[in-house]
Amino acid sequence: MLVRAIDQEVLDLLLEMGRSSFPDEYIVMLGMEKGVINVTYPIPGTTVSQDSANIFMDMIPLGMQIAGTAHSHPNGCLSPSDADLATFSQSGQCHIIVGAPFDENSWRCYGRDGKVKTLEVIS
Repeated sequence: MLVRAIDQEVLDLLLEMGRSSFPDEYIVMLGMEKGVINVTYPIPGTTVSQDSANIFMDMIPLGMQIAGTAHSHPNGCLSPSDADLATFSQSGQCHIIVGAPFDENSWRCYGRDGKVKTLEVIS
């Protein structure tokens, strides 16, 4: 199923996670139902620092409807790095980057190919 939207509460949570983890990055998996991103999944073994966040794909439980990933860039840059692009290609359709100042305009979604993807925000 194609991901078409993100729930406003999940987007708010992703932005709050960016504020809370600052100055470190964070990374989580995103789950969906009926084409809407509606849940975040922290994955065991994830490592974070001020410069990176790494998730171990082999730790993702089988059977989850993974929409993609979300992670933060504390420096505010919303463009994916080469490491981000490598992660994007491993799982899911949508990969969200949130950045400082972590407000409603401080996020962007990308497809597996690293191209900007539009998501509707729904309540």
